[in-house]
Amino acid sequence: MNDAPNLLSQFSAALENQTAAASKAVAAVRFANARSLSALIWDSDLLVTSEQSVPRDDEIEVATGDGRVAAKLIGRDPQTNIALLKVDTGLGRGRPDPAETRLGRIVLALGMTTDAIPTARMGLVRLLGPEWFSQAGGRIDRFVCLDIQLSPHEEGGPVFDADGRLIGMSTFGPRRRVLVIPAATIERIVPRLLSGGIKRGWIGAKLQRVAIPDALIGARGQKSGLMVMSVADDAPAAKAGLLPGDIILSIDGASTHSARSIAGRFGADSIGRVAEIQVIRGGSVHAVQAAIGERPADE
Repeated sequence: MNDAPNLLSQFSAALENQTAAASKAVAAVRFANARSLSALIWDSDLLVTSEQSVPRDDEIEVATGDGRVAAKLIGRDPQTNIALLKVDTGLGRGRPDPAETRLGRIVLALGMTTDAIPTARMGLVRLLGPEWFSQAGGRIDRFVCLDIQLSPHEEGGPVFDADGRLIGMSTFGPRRRVLVIPAATIERIVPRLLSGGIKRGWIGAKLQRVAIPDALIGARGQKSGLMVMSVADDAPAAKAGLLPGDIILSIDGASTHSARSIAGRFGADSIGRVAEIQVIRGGSVHAVQAAIGERPADE
């Protein structure tokens, strides 16, 4: 009869120990406007946090249980929602070991208040899916959704499994669902931010999803495409002869039923490649060739 209380006590003690260890990988990031986020200590002098909540702010302070140090924002990637911070004083912590995420796995989401007080949330991996593309076009290695809630200051902190291995960084998705940017994505993006930024392909056209005319649905096998709303001067789209009002049906044979559906075709390796773009113009289908360019920094 006493086994159940003992098991619960052991489970609680194990969680306490894992939380204490995991809290060494979390920091608070405070900005000049007094807002704060949590951050994952990625290396002894590097931290990552949720880019979508980082203001354009020159004054950044990082707080841990050991004190406060100034930090500098050295890179941000809105596409994968990763911001990279650097501190001059080493935080004395190595990168946590990555975890292989499983559906239903117990997780610990760590945060830290602006006063450097750690916080912890326990939950489960609620949804797990393959790689996906964000609204901004960034490739995220796995779709990981948790069944927990976070306060705004806890966003950007590390998420661990019950064995103390790193799943990734927490962030808010649509309707404030708590998502995880996987450790594999961070591992891929951080070196690029350190080397000067993320390069991505670009054709230079503003696109809007529209319905395909009924007469062409049967022939094309799709009900929607992307209408060209405007074309940037001297952009690849302009040089290829794309015009406002054209409806893009496919790029290199891949259906363009939504902007997100073609995001993966504009990675760094696409720059310089010539793509075949099929469009509806004047009620008929035409093919144009466009050399994919590098996305300007202000786009």
